[in-house]
Amino acid sequence: MAGFETAAAGTGVRKGTGKVGGGLSQIVVFKLADESYGVSIHLVREINALQPITSVPHTPDFIEGVTNLRGKVIPVLDLRKRLGLPAENGRDTRIMVVEHRQETIGMIVDAVSEVLTVDPAAVEPPSPYVVSVDTEYITGILKLEDRLVILLDLTRVLNPGEEESLQQFAQDQTTGVENAQEGA
Repeated sequence: MAGFETAAAGTGVRKGTGKVGGGLSQIVVFKLADESYGVSIHLVREINALQPITSVPHTPDFIEGVTNLRGKVIPVLDLRKRLGLPAENGRDTRIMVVEHRQETIGMIVDAVSEVLTVDPAAVEPPSPYVVSVDTEYITGILKLEDRLVILLDLTRVLNPGEEESLQQFAQDQTTGVENAQEGA
């Protein structure tokens, strides 16, 4: 395929953002605690540098608070905390803005490294010894020549109770901003 640079011979993976066909898919690769993770590019709206986040009381531990994204208040969660990893922000920390069940949310990640075009044949299902009810968001392991990439299903990162809390939280924030604007 024109427009691609092969990442590793025989891996079924190409770097780039050209046209995708023949069952290939694109993933955004990001880092958490020195490990590589990937999500479908179709869920990622944008990637931003870490910006000020206003904490909100009585929210789950992994919800950092809210931030203003071009006039829209969105909830921000720390993906490290949600996956049970210690929280840590560095120079390359980013907010990956994603669509999660018709809601726009920000997810804090250590760094975003690349977009890869992936042949499904290069992906193995996760081992049943690794996946449990608490890790059902792991959908596969992408085999690269120099590393493995854990593929996540963002629609499963939150359990139904957390998802409901997040939706209510987002709705409350939107209502609060609208009420503040009406009162001004």
